[in-house]
Amino acid sequence: MPPATNDNTPHDAAGRPGGKGEHDRDGGYGTDTGTGTGTGTGRGSDGDRGALSGTGADAAPGTDGVPGADSADRGRDAAPATRRIAAPRRFASPGRRARGVRVASCAVLLAVALTAGAVVVGGGPDGTRAGADAAPAAGALAPGLLTGGDLDGGIRSLRAHLRAQPRDHRSWATLGLAQVEQARTTGDPSHYPRAERALTRSLALAPGNEPALAGRAALAAARHDFTGALRYADRALERNPYSERALCSRVDALVELGRYDEAAEAATTADARRPGVPVFTRYAYVHELRGDTATARRVLERALAGAASRADVAYVATALGQLAWNQGEYDRALRHFARALAADDTHLPALEGRARALAASGDRAGAIRILEAVVARSPLPGPLVALGELYEVRGADGDRARAREQYALVDAWTALARAGGVHAGLDPAPAAADHGDAGEALRSARAEWARRHSVHTADALAWALYRAGRAEEALPHARRATATGYRNAAFLYHRGMIERAVGEDRAARASLTAALRLNPGFSPLGAREAKAALKDLEAAR
Repeated sequence: MPPATNDNTPHDAAGRPGGKGEHDRDGGYGTDTGTGTGTGTGRGSDGDRGALSGTGADAAPGTDGVPGADSADRGRDAAPATRRIAAPRRFASPGRRARGVRVASCAVLLAVALTAGAVVVGGGPDGTRAGADAAPAAGALAPGLLTGGDLDGGIRSLRAHLRAQPRDHRSWATLGLAQVEQARTTGDPSHYPRAERALTRSLALAPGNEPALAGRAALAAARHDFTGALRYADRALERNPYSERALCSRVDALVELGRYDEAAEAATTADARRPGVPVFTRYAYVHELRGDTATARRVLERALAGAASRADVAYVATALGQLAWNQGEYDRALRHFARALAADDTHLPALEGRARALAASGDRAGAIRILEAVVARSPLPGPLVALGELYEVRGADGDRARAREQYALVDAWTALARAGGVHAGLDPAPAAADHGDAGEALRSARAEWARRHSVHTADALAWALYRAGRAEEALPHARRATATGYRNAAFLYHRGMIERAVGEDRAARASLTAALRLNPGFSPLGAREAKAALKDLEAAR
């Protein structure tokens, strides 16, 4: 599920999650698909399986036997919510030290991405020793390999294992999934080509094997190829209808393609077959997109009550915080982000969410410190733009240059993402429309609209058209972005500004008022512009 995005997927963030890039779902940090969550099949707080959709059907265990790379923290007890949150203080100093070298860091990452095709393990093009032809392994790698909290160490162990057992197709699939997760957690898309090679190797060794097909679905979703994600998820589910990863990728793909009725059906099916944190968060997001925030909150609260690992606690609490922030409930959002950071004080979506909530509550200095720390570790479009806008609002000496630096880094990230095979049109489009090349923003948004018709894509295209001086053409897309009932202040702000530009003053007043009433701190600059526009409209009555 998005944030930031995205866009969901829960990433987007988005986005969340966006999240989520520029989006509201950030389950998959820096993507809008939310591809990475825990993989447990926990129960709801009432102990019933399938309780969200009311089916109550017991889920079959599945047949893959491959540990999910996104369950790295499974098995550890969740930390209490009262644990001291040291992350903002811990990262403040590195954030200040790194500010001057961020552009260079992005250039290094870009160089890595451009040469990723030559990076191998042991010399072979697929990561094996050249000419290695060991006998097939007896079985998949031990499920606990990637569950100790050290994803990088687990990947090193997998590579060592595959050098000795290069025909172990299950371990190739596990490696591919781990590398998708590595890209998600680091924000470095150069891991995606490596994941693709590992998954391709698995399918070459065992054509049609379900773990690799599910991995290809997750990889396609992470790269924003949602048509491909849906195709691979369906193929995986033909092999194993209870594949949790394929069920979740199918929901993500349908959401991001804008096929919301089908996404709701897919979420209900997933809940019946494999209830647990990954499914619950997607089920909640589908309801949020339809404006049913009460159900979304209820489902997430039950998911949090049943979360069995630190990773799941951090993930679900962050989703709850993002949901509260979208509704302008800043105190509640801060409590949820505190719960997430008590479980994992390095959880980047929770740190970003805390910064946004602090900024909306008036603590801009605290928000800037946290966002500087976040982008020092993971320079993604969402936090980069948020930090740049906070610099602009602060207006201290050098802040204008600092803001330009953040917006320039969005371009660097976009180049890096595209080098990693990501369809990165949607993430940078709002940043380019507001702070960069309006023509490039429109080209990117149009390209993304050709691929999918989600509410986030409709909003991005509407705003890009408006910034390009084509408000009449933008208005139908702005209306489409708000047609599902999704409660998003930025969407309402964009619609209001477009309505004002075409002379629909009454509608513009209603949209801008609704945006500021819903979430008055939705954007440091956007909220200021919305207030100014509304004041002008009121004066002209």
